[in-house]
Amino acid sequence: MKRPRTGVLGVFSYLDTTTDAIRTLRSKGFPVTVYSPTPRHEIEEALEAPESAVRIFTIMGAFTGTAAGAALAIWASLDWPLIVGGKEIVSLPAFSVIMFEVTILLGALSTVAGLFLTAGLPRIGRPEGLYHPSFSSNRFGVFVHVAPEHFVEVQNILTESGSEEVLLDQG
Repeated sequence: MKRPRTGVLGVFSYLDTTTDAIRTLRSKGFPVTVYSPTPRHEIEEALEAPESAVRIFTIMGAFTGTAAGAALAIWASLDWPLIVGGKEIVSLPAFSVIMFEVTILLGALSTVAGLFLTAGLPRIGRPEGLYHPSFSSNRFGVFVHVAPEHFVEVQNILTESGSEEVLLDQG
């Protein structure tokens, strides 16, 4: 869903009023972006944020790493066989170290790649919404992505929810 480049920003002092505003706005179907000085689980619950897909990237990278580590060790042993003491050429206990290391390597790289892909990074162009400097210290912000014809309705919701300040972004 393409979000409008215009919207309304509400600045809140308290977490409770912020979550109340988020729930009210989401129940009316408005898309919101929330700014917070610290991560808060209450805000995630109010936003009804889905679980991140990054964990899928991690597990797929780990499985691929295990298979790649085993394939590398088996290929090297079969291409250059070295028979020592009558032991088997392909011996999985001996390959466990390389399998573990490649599992960790590809799992970590897949996690970083998944983070970038799911977050849509890097973001090029104008950032979405307004930003208030107090969001980095002690205030919460709720930016509502709406067209200008909904500004008054959203302003009323933010004000009734306890917003200290309401700013408009005309685009």
